[in-house]
Amino acid sequence: MNRSDLILYAVTDRAWLNGRTLAEDVEKALKGGATMVQLREKEMAQGDFIAEAREIKNLTDRYGVPLIINDNIEVCLAVDASGVHVGQDDMAAGDVRAKIGPDKILGVTAKTVEQARAAQLAGADYLGSGAIFGSTTKKDARSMTEERLKEIAASVEIPVVAIGGIDADNVTKLVHLGLAGTAIVSGIFAQPDIEAAVRRLRPLCEAVSRD
Repeated sequence: MNRSDLILYAVTDRAWLNGRTLAEDVEKALKGGATMVQLREKEMAQGDFIAEAREIKNLTDRYGVPLIINDNIEVCLAVDASGVHVGQDDMAAGDVRAKIGPDKILGVTAKTVEQARAAQLAGADYLGSGAIFGSTTKKDARSMTEERLKEIAASVEIPVVAIGGIDADNVTKLVHLGLAGTAIVSGIFAQPDIEAAVRRLRPLCEAVSRD
């Protein structure tokens, strides 16, 4: 994984499909300039998840963008995705690394400096931290201060991305926090024109990652 892969990290949510397929919306994000895609499915049957992951991976491969599977190691391995992202309530990062091997990308959610350092020691390649501006997709997500996010980024040598309620109107608040990029859900997939939204976001996210 290159640090630049994390600049504009699109995280899927099918809540806003409105009759479209997820693949259609993901391709719009890729056309707009998304640098990484995380496939997040919390309630899909395993077989359906694998089939969907294969379809999305065909797209990300075509655009030369890594595909990360959220929380599901088996799906990641079944479709040979680039990696997996796990939260603090999922399998321990060290156990995930043992299962996926040394070559796949491992992302870990970290909400404290202690969690960040532990994830780095366990073999994480990058960290996701938030919810920096709250969250429309996780109702129980607590907002994280910009100061806490800056502390987390400074506490580890691996790259950190912010997540949580990020859109084109607030992303520039993340400049100078030491981040590698931003992970965005509704700021991409809830927008009426996904490709245009990502094109607008791309230079703003590049500014965040230039620290």
